[in-house]
Amino acid sequence: MEELAELGHLFMTVFLSTLSAIMVVPAITDVTMEALCPGVDECSLAIYLSGFQQAVIGVGTVVMMPVIGNLSDRYGRKALLTFPITISIIPLATLAYSRSTEFFYAYYILRTLTAMLSEGSTNCLALAYVADNISESKRTSAFGILAGVGSAAFVFGTLAARFLSTALAFQVAAVLSMAAAVYMRVFLKDKLSETGHLLAQPILKQIVSNDDEVGDGDSCVLTNKVAFKAFPSVGDLISLLRTSVTFSQAAIVTFFNSLAEGGLQAAMMYYLKARFQFSKNQYADLMLIVGLAGMLSQLVLMPLLAPFIAEQKLLSLGLLVGCANTVVLSVAWSDWVPYATAVFAVVAVLVTPCLRSIASKQVGPSEQGKAQGCLSGIGSIGSIISPLLFSPLTAMFLSEHPPFDFPGFSILCIGFMTMIAFIQSLMITADHHQIPTHKIDCSDRMEASSCDHLR
Repeated sequence: MEELAELGHLFMTVFLSTLSAIMVVPAITDVTMEALCPGVDECSLAIYLSGFQQAVIGVGTVVMMPVIGNLSDRYGRKALLTFPITISIIPLATLAYSRSTEFFYAYYILRTLTAMLSEGSTNCLALAYVADNISESKRTSAFGILAGVGSAAFVFGTLAARFLSTALAFQVAAVLSMAAAVYMRVFLKDKLSETGHLLAQPILKQIVSNDDEVGDGDSCVLTNKVAFKAFPSVGDLISLLRTSVTFSQAAIVTFFNSLAEGGLQAAMMYYLKARFQFSKNQYADLMLIVGLAGMLSQLVLMPLLAPFIAEQKLLSLGLLVGCANTVVLSVAWSDWVPYATAVFAVVAVLVTPCLRSIASKQVGPSEQGKAQGCLSGIGSIGSIISPLLFSPLTAMFLSEHPPFDFPGFSILCIGFMTMIAFIQSLMITADHHQIPTHKIDCSDRMEASSCDHLR
């Protein structure tokens, strides 16, 4: 409990930042439709523009996530958290001022540019901060609580969107985003791990200096010293994936899960608007149910289950339930079905905390930022591909002349992506690597010359 208490300021920062982002989500579809296609329920231009924006943002995050994660290992989490939280204020302030067509296009450009640099950074750095401060045995529960804080912000943000006007929602969101930046700078303490067991061999170049040599008799021991590089190369990231089979499998699951989540983000709201004429209030109601279910699961259910059920099993269960949810939504026959299936979020939200916890246990304390950034970057690749696949598919099957009568066909295809992630998750095993201490036995004739050279 003392370890978790130290994370209080991080939780508040994440809460305020997420709250400001979620408050505007139920309204953004209506704002987009009103700016591009006023007076209609189906707009292919809006679907394509949203999909294009999502793909471009994904390209930026693929590049930036590993870089930001690696820089945070070197300069600290707080310094790097300042960047995404601060620039996220700009697009919110734009629509807080006006939601006319001209300002919508300004928002669209600003949101695309800022999100390319910051999308997912707050969550990535928060996960690394938790890993810095929480022991391995408690890390799954801590990641679940962090996700629960995000779900709580999701609930309160959705409630605010439900009762605030669109104009006021954007104004309050901009103020809260500023408050998050100020609170983080004033109260958050940056504490990189100084102790703890190294869990995996570092992926970066290792250097050996005289200080790292210990000689005793006929043997000498070499210890590893990490040479940090500010900008990781593709080779570094590939080396990270090769460090552990478990990490590679988690990366594959992350890719297909992100592909499915990105597809839902690109298609779901437009599908519900065309199919059941949903508007801001209906979106807010649906998000509220999902948020309450997720908050209950991550703050209560996951801390209770994590000590007794392996995170690999919780991951597979969450993916299976998420797949079932998507398949049912694709054949929704009434407007109450999305509300009913929203309760599946109680189990489905376990996926991300479990994935992050599994990945964090495969690397050492000095590489938590890089590992989480790598995983976020891989997820962003899925976010690039998903709108390119599912936005045209959604627009095609919601048009007046679809190939065949199945409005939810794109949603069903998204469910197949989740099923692939589920199948891959069954292959993940508990695999904790320990950094080996490299010993050179000078009694070995072939190694003696190397030992003498190092001396």
